[in-house]
Order: sequence, then structure tokens, then C-alpha cells
Amino acid sequence: MDAIRRLRPLNPVSLSISSRTDRGVHALSNSAHFDLQRKNDKPLFTEDVLVEALNFHLKDEEISITRAYRVPADFHARFRALSRTYVYRIALGVSHRSQLPLTERNMCWNLRNTELDVGAMSEAATVLAGTHDFSSFRAVNSDLPFKNPVKTLDVARIHPGRAFVCEHFHREIPFWEFTFRSKSFLYKQVRRMTGALVAVGQGRISLGELKEILEARDSLAYPPNIVAPACGLFLTRVDYNQSDLLPSPQTSTAASDG
Repeated sequence: MDAIRRLRPLNPVSLSISSRTDRGVHALSNSAHFDLQRKNDKPLFTEDVLVEALNFHLKDEEISITRAYRVPADFHARFRALSRTYVYRIALGVSHRSQLPLTERNMCWNLRNTELDVGAMSEAATVLAGTHDFSSFRAVNSDLPFKNPVKTLDVARIHPGRAFVCEHFHREIPFWEFTFRSKSFLYKQVRRMTGALVAVGQGRISLGELKEILEARDSLAYPPNIVAPACGLFLTRVDYNQSDLLPSPQTSTAASDG
């Protein structure tokens, strides 16, 4: 907000973000929109100039703007999003985070397990995919009475990952990634789904028990102490219709950060 205000807009600045994340969760890509009016004798910022100006005023903040679009006046970064993609990263055979490369600390969930039953986890992921009432996988918060628990999980898959600096670390650490894509998610839904899938891979809960948790449609049915920590979770994509990113005579500005 301060970076936008430093551009000296004529209008009061209001910033709308596409996705909120929990404390400790990372965002490799997010998007937001705002209206920006300049004095009559000032030309509109081009997209490239706006990106440079915002990053200049952000200075040492741990955020940067990668792209900007001039969008229709009725565009909304949150409500026009077609989907959001989250990736959760886990590292195996790491009993303490001090054993991780510095670039991985607070960037993954380190597990003591040297192996997980990936086949069982993949089968469990297919149980979660599709349209369901995900009440059992949401945490209680103030939005609970207002959020529809029925969501469509378009993607739920598990695949090998890698360390950010795997070529330069003194030992190989196996990484796995969990990818989830949906139009929207419930509060802590991704972390709770990940924790349940890992518990299946560890043999702590069975595939049948996972189905029972889902079908219970009750947050109290979720087992205690298996929620995945925030540190391994990344928001990686927010997608829109390309037509929503085309300017019209009356326009707002949308910015994407990474």
C-alpha cells in the first residue's frame, strides 16, 4: 500500500489480493488489483514502468512485482480467479531442520521417515480429488459460518521434488511435492489434506479411515496432531481468463508478485 501511495495517485488507494495465506506460508506467485488515477496532465503508467516504480518503492521488502496488467474496471483479483495452485514440499530422512541446507530451512516439512508409501498416498489423493464437502479438512475460524464447505479439487497429486540447491549440497535429500488446484480452498484445507496424506504414507491412518474422515463432514473428525506445518506450503499460481486481463476504456490495474 505504501509503495502505491508513493506514486501519488489522486484517488484513495485500496488493494484487493487474490489469496490470503497463513503466517509462515510462502507465495511464489500472488496477484492483486488497485485503481490508480493520475493528475490530468500526467500520462498513464505503462505496465513496465509501473512494475519498476513499485519495486523501487518496495526497496528491501521481501516481495517483488513481476508483472502488471491494465484490466477492466469491474475486474477483481479474488473473485475473477479461475483457480489457485498450491504446492507442499516435504524432505525425507531429516530428523532436525539444522540438517537441511540453509536454502531449505523454513521452506519444507522435514520428516524423520526415510520412506513413505507413495502408492498409498497417491491412492488417497484420488479420494480427495473431485467435488466434496471438505468440512473435515477445514480449521475453525471466524469465517466458518459464511464459507461453503463444498469445493472442487481439480488436482491432487504427489510427485518427486528436489532441493533448491541439490547440486551443491553435500548429501542427497529425497523431496516429495503435493500439488493441489481448486478455484478456492477452506481455511487450512491444504495443510490438513497434506497432513492426512502423509499420515497414510506413514501407516498412521488407513485409506478407509481417510474416507471416513472425509465423509464425516466434521472438523472434529480430523485426527489430532497430523496437520502439516505452514513452512512447507507455497502458493504457486493464480489463473484468470485471458479476456479478464484485456483493458477497456475504464480500467484498473492488476499486479502480480513473486
